Amino acid sequence: MNEVLGRVTGLLPRSRDYEGLPRCWRADLIAGLTVAVVALPLALGFGITTGMGAQAGLITAVVAGLVAAVFGGSNVQVSGPTGAMTVVLVPIVARYGVDAVFTVGLIAGALIVVAALLRAGRYLAYVPWPVMEGFTVGIAVIIFLQQVPSALGVAKPAGENTLAVAVRALWRAPGTGKGAALAIVLLTAAVTVVAPRLHRSLPSSLLAVGGATAVTQLAHLDVRRIGALPSSLPAPHLPGLAVSRITDLFGAAMAVAALAAIESLLSAKVADGMSDGPGHDSDRELFGQGLANLVSPIFGGMPATGAIARTAVNVRAGARTRAAAAIHAVALLLVVLFAGPAVSKIPIAALAGVLMVTAVRMVERHNVAAVVRATWSDALVLGLTAGATIAFDLIVAIEIGVAVAAVLALRSIALATAATPSSIPVEVDDDGEHELLAEHIVAYRLDGALFFGAAQRFLTELTDVSDTRVVILRMPDLQVLDATGAQALGAIVTELEDRGITVLLKGLRPAHRQVLHAVGALDRLADERHVFDDLEAAITHARRHATRAGQQAVQPTAAR
Repeated sequence: MNEVLGRVTGLLPRSRDYEGLPRCWRADLIAGLTVAVVALPLALGFGITTGMGAQAGLITAVVAGLVAAVFGGSNVQVSGPTGAMTVVLVPIVARYGVDAVFTVGLIAGALIVVAALLRAGRYLAYVPWPVMEGFTVGIAVIIFLQQVPSALGVAKPAGENTLAVAVRALWRAPGTGKGAALAIVLLTAAVTVVAPRLHRSLPSSLLAVGGATAVTQLAHLDVRRIGALPSSLPAPHLPGLAVSRITDLFGAAMAVAALAAIESLLSAKVADGMSDGPGHDSDRELFGQGLANLVSPIFGGMPATGAIARTAVNVRAGARTRAAAAIHAVALLLVVLFAGPAVSKIPIAALAGVLMVTAVRMVERHNVAAVVRATWSDALVLGLTAGATIAFDLIVAIEIGVAVAAVLALRSIALATAATPSSIPVEVDDDGEHELLAEHIVAYRLDGALFFGAAQRFLTELTDVSDTRVVILRMPDLQVLDATGAQALGAIVTELEDRGITVLLKGLRPAHRQVLHAVGALDRLADERHVFDDLEAAITHARRHATRAGQQAVQPTAAR
């Protein structure tokens, strides 16, 4: 009992969450308002896409955004309705109706809270990078396809599969479509793309939606509008929870919970790389997202997750504490209270245009290209995950991606083990290099396999070095290196170099050099000449660096 209470206490908000707020409140205020401007059209669009209506998206952004900001594990994460979640919710609405989503959200929230108490956040590290990229590509394609009926001005055809629905909408368009809707989509997309090129700080989505609304009003175009919105948050109430209903919806709730956890932790991890503040707490992040998904349905909202795009805007706008995400939620609440009539006139086609551009921007083309260039197995995993996301659903896609990655990794290990049966993933070299420790040089030998299953352990062990000026990574006996392992190695190089520790690589195989080059890991070395074929040459170079670093450390002391 005491252990459970201790875990719960460790997940609760604390005063240091707002450390530095008296100094940076202006930056947080500006960041929060900036994110609110970006979030408004997205929240409205995602609500409409699910079939729950614009008000559900807006309520989710307010309620879930505020709860996750206070209780989550990241200081800069912004939560709310996301495109990935709509991919899961659309078939639920089609099969069970809108009311089922509220029950699904409550069950999913409870499951995520339980996952936080079980400290399950750490397991995201074992999802391979190609699976994540394929997952993102598949989601982007589905979000784009979901907007096709609105973009063509046709009623949404019946069906659960997004691709099939989009094809039916295209088939109907010549007879029943509205050219005005397509014109609004093109106008919105053009403004969204061009505005940032004129000035990076312009709120492109809001400008695009505002401009499209003005054109629609002035030209009296016959297109669908959002319609009336509530002028306040609905009173909280629990949905009907019949036992038979819960049994039917439990599988859907599991899918929602898994997606909310994975996307939120992925977004928080991305935010860590963009921000210079402390990293996120995975278990607290799950706890905050679980509470957000418990509270959102009570007010009529839909399930929510951490939103990568809005989180990135928050960080770039200068956010320092979680107050920025809370301000974003409060600003959207003010829209609900005072701007409902204006928002109701927005054409749905304008939101479709914004979401189509958002879907295209979701795909990091350089990441996809890096995975495809890395190894054929990584490219296969990415392609299968993306294809399964489009053809089936997100959870099946992740299961397929992880399973295929595991099988291919085990195949590689089996082939490598046949040649080197006693291979060891990572160990400190003991063949005469211990004498280098006195010179602040550490030599590591990498044997066996560095793939997605070992990458996180490798990252933890190697970045733990202290009182070191140069690290030599000996790699001639490394048998297996995939894209995730290469990415982890690049992250290690970046972290060590940022700490003033020079990294040298020795004995790269041509195949491994190709993978490291494809993911950009070699570009993170301080100098392109820090790759050696000969150990003695690497040690000689390391000693020069260590001596120079020692002299630079002594000079300031002598000056004092």
